[in-house]
Amino acid sequence: MDMPTNYKPFQVIEVKFKGSRKEFYLNNDNIYLESGELVAVEATTGGYDIGHVSLTGELVRMQMVKRHVKEADVVKKIYRKATVADVDKWKAAKDMEWETMHKSRKLALDLNLSMKLSDVDYQGDKTKATFYYTAEGRVDFRELIKKMAETFRIRIEMRQIGMRQEASRLGGIGSCGRELCCSTWLTDFKTVSTSAARYQNLSLNTLKLAGQCGKLKCCLNYELDTYMDALKHIPDNVNILRTQKGDARLQKTDIFKRMMWFSYPGEESWVPLPIKKVKEIQQQNKDGVIPEDLGEIVVVEAAPAKVLDYENVVGQDSLTRLDERRNNNKKKNKNRNKNQKPGGQAQASEGKPANQQQQRPQQPQQGSGNQQEKPAQQQRPEGNRPQQNNKPQGNRPPQQNKPQGEGKPQGEAKPQGEAKPQKEGRPQGEPRPPQGEGKPQGEGSGNNNRRRRPNRPNRNNNNNNQQAKPE
Repeated sequence: MDMPTNYKPFQVIEVKFKGSRKEFYLNNDNIYLESGELVAVEATTGGYDIGHVSLTGELVRMQMVKRHVKEADVVKKIYRKATVADVDKWKAAKDMEWETMHKSRKLALDLNLSMKLSDVDYQGDKTKATFYYTAEGRVDFRELIKKMAETFRIRIEMRQIGMRQEASRLGGIGSCGRELCCSTWLTDFKTVSTSAARYQNLSLNTLKLAGQCGKLKCCLNYELDTYMDALKHIPDNVNILRTQKGDARLQKTDIFKRMMWFSYPGEESWVPLPIKKVKEIQQQNKDGVIPEDLGEIVVVEAAPAKVLDYENVVGQDSLTRLDERRNNNKKKNKNRNKNQKPGGQAQASEGKPANQQQQRPQQPQQGSGNQQEKPAQQQRPEGNRPQQNNKPQGNRPPQQNKPQGEGKPQGEAKPQGEAKPQKEGRPQGEPRPPQGEGKPQGEGSGNNNRRRRPNRPNRNNNNNNQQAKPE
């Protein structure tokens, strides 16, 4: 946003360093700075340090009022914007912090000092290092400083911090599953007392109320104001309500629903009462009036569950949807196999399936007076039907008539008309005809997929020479 023509910008700049440390510096040279830029600033003990610009302009004035810092107290200056050489030196110093901290911890352990080194902060010019530690009391670390100065060859500064400051510098994950507030956005720490937990009706369990720092959680103060406003409507000193049935004692209070539960001595059931009813009985007791009982029991019904109005179109919510398809396919295959077995409607004679048998026309029998008629759909005209004669005696042996009743019993055909006589199969144990000789007509071959022999005459020519079969 453009400033007015006669406006003089505020010369104080807020700079942020490692952790949550922020300080104010004077911009006497009126260097144009924006938030997030790296700048070289004056250090307290000489030299310079590198930090990020966090606030500029009038927002800095408001922040100084909040932190009770006067403009006259700001004396340190901003030198320049950080150059490439400054940034490289600053990154090299930051890379040394991890190794320096572990070596210093080993030195403190050798001296048997009751302190915990939590973090190390190098200055931007690599001339000074600040060690942050926590301890229960005062620690004499003069010998430790001498050894660290000899080891690291820099100036040493020891600074004691509290448990909360240590947690903010180290960071971590809280019980809520999110990153700690003190390490992300919370900069000022307020005192948290157990009264904040009492106002919110929380159990005074130190394991649940304590944070990672070992102190009470800072989030106990977040909703405290809301509870304090709701408690204004809750009556005080109502632990006992006197009735003719007995003294009812307070068992539970729901602050936001404005309900209070009471129980009579010797009874397990609780009587819920609204705040308005409790105030009426309390006023009657002050006036010397004792009611018969607490009144009608108010049943607090839970809200009905919301029914989701949707329709399962795809069916992907079922975990067994794939198994159902497989079972259906298996049932279909079983039904097909049952139809192809002997005794079924579509059964086949030995050696040939039913479809081949139905395609072959049924020949009339000679010399039989009681000739069975075919269904209307399969009958042929008499003129076109060839007559059956005995086969000529040649390379094939004559076919012998088999006695009636031999063969495998056949099932019934389709319901149209009477059943057709089925072809008789080869008796069990009878040897096959020789390789060169033909197979008797009507016998099963045993292999449906076997090719015709080259010396076998055409089917149409043999229809005239087929032998008559018994009924």
